[in-house]
Amino acid sequence: MVRMATERVLFWNGTVMKTIGLALALVISVLTLWLAPAAQAADAAHGGQIFSSNCAACHIGGGNVVNGAKTLKQADLDQYGMASIEAITNQVTNGKAAMPAFKGRLSAEDIADVAAYVLSQAEKGW
Repeated sequence: MVRMATERVLFWNGTVMKTIGLALALVISVLTLWLAPAAQAADAAHGGQIFSSNCAACHIGGGNVVNGAKTLKQADLDQYGMASIEAITNQVTNGKAAMPAFKGRLSAEDIADVAAYVLSQAEKGW
């Protein structure tokens, strides 16, 4: 009798708890992946508005009117180590060479949204 009770407790603490933990992890993973694209799309949409107002004069269609070799096209972003949210955010925030810094002109959220937009457009080929 005691042995059966001990086996039930071990089963509950071992197998059942592992199954519940795995199921919970799966649900969290699915929800995270399902909700993430919607948040990114909203950021990129807002970033497109900010880009049109502040960036398109020099970067229309993903180009670069100042330095045609350094465009916002995927190949150039990859070549110059700019194909990430962090790299684009840093450049927009601090500027570089002929590009002015937008820190103080745009909020951190606006800059992050522009970075999401630029990456999204580069992946689509502008």
